[in-house]
Amino acid sequence: MLVTAQLVPGGPPPARHQVAVVIDVIRATTSLTVALAHGAARVIPVGDVEEARAIAARTPGALLCGERGGRMVPGYDMGNSPPEFAVERMRGATLVFASTNGSPALIHAATARERIPAAFVNATAVVERVARAKRVVLVCAGALGHFALEDTACAGWIARALRDRGARLEGSEVAMAVTLAPTSRDDVRTVLQGSYGGRALRRQGKAYAADVEFCAELDSLPQAFAI
Repeated sequence: MLVTAQLVPGGPPPARHQVAVVIDVIRATTSLTVALAHGAARVIPVGDVEEARAIAARTPGALLCGERGGRMVPGYDMGNSPPEFAVERMRGATLVFASTNGSPALIHAATARERIPAAFVNATAVVERVARAKRVVLVCAGALGHFALEDTACAGWIARALRDRGARLEGSEVAMAVTLAPTSRDDVRTVLQGSYGGRALRRQGKAYAADVEFCAELDSLPQAFAI
């Protein structure tokens, strides 16, 4: 296996023979992992909030989900908080999902053979799912086009685990990610609390601070899904 990484948005789209692991720890890929684990049937990532409204309007039974500035878009059914994606709402649901950073990253990775949302909550499950792939690219969503510590740290955690299973890491970006990878559950929490994204979200109130804590739960979900 060959593993590479894109730590900031704007790189070349993944190749058709690659498996893309898409990472937006705070909060899109954490929330989508929860949604899929709770029975969501389909995720449609959309970059524009009005385009998402139009898609949801012509998709029977769709739930319109997303945020801007961390807060739910007015008129949407749901925001981007992991606890919102509860079992009773997710069974068989189609999610039209328009988040600030995660949705563009998922759209960017649509060229890959497979797209897998990844976060700390399902990091080991992601490693197990891609363990037999020949080429894996770790796609970090970043923050408004810039580097995001929590996404890079998660990419490094996954890359290190794959390396320990015999994968070859290629390129300076994946090497840098491994140097920033946390080594314990406490390290994961420290990274998320100290990151720019974590601090910005916590400033918005207690519910948002609780989301940061949720996103810092290493391996709380034993599943990984393709979308």
